Amino acid sequence: MSLVIRESFRVQSPAERVWRYLLDPAQIVDCLPGAELTSVQDERTYLGKVKVKVGPVTAAYSGKATIVEADVAQRRMRLVAEGKESVGSGAAKMSMMSELIALPDGATEVRVEATIDVVGKVAQFGRGLMETVSRELFKQFVNCVREKLESPGAKVDEADAVTTAPASPIPRLSSPAQPVQPLTLLLRALWAAVRGLFTRRPIQS
Repeated sequence: MSLVIRESFRVQSPAERVWRYLLDPAQIVDCLPGAELTSVQDERTYLGKVKVKVGPVTAAYSGKATIVEADVAQRRMRLVAEGKESVGSGAAKMSMMSELIALPDGATEVRVEATIDVVGKVAQFGRGLMETVSRELFKQFVNCVREKLESPGAKVDEADAVTTAPASPIPRLSSPAQPVQPLTLLLRALWAAVRGLFTRRPIQS
């Protein structure tokens, strides 16, 4: 099953700071539900795990993420991630392009487009429900990023105002991830679908 997700959000923080943050997996993994960074191969290749639990079904993936493009001038980055289920034959692959736009008021607009291919037990929930859950998880990610970058202590270091390369290899690894529990998200999605059936306008005769 293949999904294409396009999202954008605004962060009240300078584009250079947001760019540095998004290039640092040691920081970004903290905002990815169920994700864990396990090791670093080089400055562009990272190994990790992701656990997802939906009701009685748990899927644990191990794989790697690679920054295949990092255009500093355009603040555009492309990331490719691949993983296989630790138990089972399922697999997932994602190709994500993100772009930062500096806004006149000093804020930053982040545009993301991702193509996700999933094979295995998670795919049984169907495209519509998977898209809804993905968007809900994306909202959690956005809220976390905003909390980290818009906090009073999140100030740009003037001496580091220009980023010329992706982040260096990182010494800090994340703590073991707890499985993300999107059962509540599934219930929200189902409720939204049911509510939609009863809130549609009646057909005019």
